[in-house]
Amino acid sequence: NQFTPLLIVYRERAGYTQLDVDVFLGAYVLGLVPGLLLASALSDRYGRRPLLAIGALASIAGSAVLALGDLAGSSALIAGRLLSGLAVGIAMAVGTAWVSELSAPPFDGRATPGAGPRRASIALTLGLGVGPGVAGVLAQWAALPLVLAYLVHIGLTLLALALLQHAAVETRFERGPARLRDRLRVPAAGHRRFRWVVLPMAPWIFGSAAVAYAIIPQLTAHSVGRWALIFAAALTVATLGAGVAVQPWAKRLDSTSSARAAHVSMSLMSLGIAAAAVTALTHSPWFAVPVALLLGAAYGIAIVSGLLEVQRIAEPDELAGLTGVYYALAYLGFLLPATLAGLGHWFGYPEMLAALSLLALGCTLIIGRSSTRHLPG
Repeated sequence: NQFTPLLIVYRERAGYTQLDVDVFLGAYVLGLVPGLLLASALSDRYGRRPLLAIGALASIAGSAVLALGDLAGSSALIAGRLLSGLAVGIAMAVGTAWVSELSAPPFDGRATPGAGPRRASIALTLGLGVGPGVAGVLAQWAALPLVLAYLVHIGLTLLALALLQHAAVETRFERGPARLRDRLRVPAAGHRRFRWVVLPMAPWIFGSAAVAYAIIPQLTAHSVGRWALIFAAALTVATLGAGVAVQPWAKRLDSTSSARAAHVSMSLMSLGIAAAAVTALTHSPWFAVPVALLLGAAYGIAIVSGLLEVQRIAEPDELAGLTGVYYALAYLGFLLPATLAGLGHWFGYPEMLAALSLLALGCTLIIGRSSTRHLPG
């Protein structure tokens, strides 16, 4: 996620348009979705460790290509984002399933129920927040603002790859000769609870995050002047920091007799996106901060509640696959900035964000009405 605060640098110093940088942001979804779905199926067959190693190598390659993007142009940036998306897809699907398995007997006999999804979501959110924070500081005050952050990331990922190879415990082993096509099928995705509770919420998870740290910084950039880059990084850290801080409460909100956690998160998202529409009118950086915190809290509750739902619905052989489907739906939200930038030729951001708020409210009502009629089982 170190790419996110650099959007302002690419726009202001490299001459890309608003639509260009939003396309760069969303391009990695095209690599992420295949990474999520294919890695999930393959890791059930070949184990978690080798697939996550491939993800780490793809991440290194993605950062290397992005580091060359300042010289090689937009094609390198898109290629780097696609590789980064592939890496993120593998890490999220395989890593989340792996952490969930390691957080239960026989690997961890002391973990409480729901510890796996919570640990995975906290690790994910910390990475999403720390990465742009470091990248923003380096780009603001260090040399080579469009190169150095990627080099730091490559170094850290090489260290993680070494630990993965020498210190990680495998939880899955060969499970028969099933064809890849058969393994790509995830029957649990048709579960009524998944369709009526998880599906209406999932795209808003990263959609709300994208509003907070991709759209709002661009709307307030002129108001903060030369501090636009570090302000964008700070908003990203604030959003995801709120997402981490709220996750212990997300577990307490979770309920199998309703969809209370999902309902609360979607209510906060509706309110937060409506507040973002006000930010688009005022361009006030002071108003942008509480909006980012509100959307971050909504994100944190949503991602944990979705993972808990997935863990309850999926059989052990389907956990990675259903996790991949869930994250693929969630990451569709990162296409939101490019979509709004494209529609910006005809509509203003206040109107578009207000319409999004109403759409999120509609999904909230669907979840609230449907959840008690679609319990697990």
